[in-house]
Amino acid sequence: MSITRRIRNPALELGRYFVVSLIALAVDVSMLMAMARFMHYLWAASLGFVLGAITSYWLAIRWAFRHRRLAAYPRAEFLAYSLVGILSLGINNLVIFVAVEYLALALLASKAVAAGATFAFNFGVRKFVLFRK
Repeated sequence: MSITRRIRNPALELGRYFVVSLIALAVDVSMLMAMARFMHYLWAASLGFVLGAITSYWLAIRWAFRHRRLAAYPRAEFLAYSLVGILSLGINNLVIFVAVEYLALALLASKAVAAGATFAFNFGVRKFVLFRK
């Protein structure tokens, strides 16, 4: 494989994962903002995050990543993807909590900070654990 192709494939996957993440983030934030009117903001953040994670998984396995280590074991793959998501949910809620309670940021601004932190974590772990040759 040429050096250009080796560079292009990860860059293409990163770009596709970014698009997938934007779509999942739209689902996440929509649910967060809608449900925060009716429940505590951290419960709303958790619900939005879970729906965004399901969206992310579905799009990631169908479009973003070229190689799937566990493609023959879809339950195990979803479980591993979900475990990364659970860790990411912890990061998400911690960042939102600190940003709202201690930095006095608005909920949407706090979510933006959390989204950046979780994107970097998720791509790195998912790419090197689940979607690599």
